[in-house]
Amino acid sequence: MNRYEGLFILNLAGKEDGLKEAVDKVTAEIGSAGGKVETVQKMERKQFVRVADRRFQSGYYVNVIFEARPASITTLLDRFRHAEEVFRVAFTKASKAAPATS
Repeated sequence: MNRYEGLFILNLAGKEDGLKEAVDKVTAEIGSAGGKVETVQKMERKQFVRVADRRFQSGYYVNVIFEARPASITTLLDRFRHAEEVFRVAFTKASKAAPATS
């Protein structure tokens, strides 16, 4: 298993209070693909500098660090491409976790 970092931009237009549910769906999808979520960092809502679509002018940013098999990344990208809550997603390979020091 490899360690990955996923940056999600969530589309919550009209559902501003649905951030927790959207994050829960994202982590559940990762888990159902055989991944194991380590940390979830909820960032804030940010305005887009360049607006590609007038309907989406801002989004909630969420950073997820997880472990998964390399083959499952393609599956996850396909699932998130069709997810209503996910506006954009990008996966990068993360460095190994630093061992805990005493």
